Amino acid sequence: MKIKLLLLCLLTFGGIKAQEINIDVSGSIFGSKTDTLFLSQLYDNNVIKDFDTLIMNKEGKFNETINLPREDYYLLRLGAINIHLVCRDQSNIKIYGDGKNLNEFCNIIGSDESVAMNKFAKVLGGFQYKNDSAMAAIKENPTKQESINSYMQKEYYSFQSKLKSFLGRNQNSAAIVLALSVINPQQETKSYASVIQQLQKGFPKSVTVQNYVKGFEQLMAEMETNKPLGVGKTAPDFEELMRDRKTKMKLSDLRGKVVLIDFWASWCGPCRRENPAVVEIYNRYKDQGFTIMSVSLDKDLEKWKKAIAADQLTWPNHVSDLGGWQSKVSRQYQVSSVPFTVLIDQEGKIIKTNLRAAALETELKKIFN
Repeated sequence: MKIKLLLLCLLTFGGIKAQEINIDVSGSIFGSKTDTLFLSQLYDNNVIKDFDTLIMNKEGKFNETINLPREDYYLLRLGAINIHLVCRDQSNIKIYGDGKNLNEFCNIIGSDESVAMNKFAKVLGGFQYKNDSAMAAIKENPTKQESINSYMQKEYYSFQSKLKSFLGRNQNSAAIVLALSVINPQQETKSYASVIQQLQKGFPKSVTVQNYVKGFEQLMAEMETNKPLGVGKTAPDFEELMRDRKTKMKLSDLRGKVVLIDFWASWCGPCRRENPAVVEIYNRYKDQGFTIMSVSLDKDLEKWKKAIAADQLTWPNHVSDLGGWQSKVSRQYQVSSVPFTVLIDQEGKIIKTNLRAAALETELKKIFN
């Protein structure tokens, strides 16, 4: 449950050309040990790029008009303290705070997105501190692991509730970029994609957002490639008994044709309701180089044969080991529900998976029309 706090992180340093903007930043921070503020961005590997310097007077007041290379997310840095700022063209942001405890006492005026971002950063930092403390405590005394994990599980659920609330209150806002640091794009793909889409809508000129989008798209492409049934991969070959229980056929026997591998069963209501449309598509494209290989998850031979006849599944390629859910081909293809389909090209490479009739016809039109 280790979560790394990413304050503001661009995926690449520079890269995309953007329009320059001007902003006004003013306010006062009293009691600070330093009179210098830096307006910066944090890049990969903790590389900080400073864009401007603001000097406070003896009372801690400052007032600057700053030229920036783009609308984006920035940090106003005072020593080791970071204030999150969403900077749009002509932003007029006022900041007032206690330099001795800026994390707790900082008031931002003129940028509601920056206010929301900093509030969530405190929540995120608090959870990270508890998580780090828990890990350290377990390392020091492993016998407390069970009780500490139980405590942290409650804290985790509490944090997830706060995260959900933050996202709900700030839809399409630039502030939600911080949520990307605590949503795992591989395990919570839909949630991560939702945040990405909202950021594209709410802050499209942000190079940070554009780079997050590129990184997410690359990750999704890699995940698709690494799937056992990933697009472009060769479909796993198999050999299985046909209806006469004597003849065997291989998937590779159909090489040279576009093949729909159709996992179904006589007892599967959705499969049977889908069959008339599949039959119609088969009849339309069979003379153009399309065929179907049906893999049944039946256990009863006679029920399987009767369903084939009743639904007029006239293609000859019907196989099954009559193993039901324990069918070795269905396990090889990681089938968890039926109907399930895999469309492969003439070379046996996967085009798409889990296509219903309408989507199947769309793909076949691309191939044959």
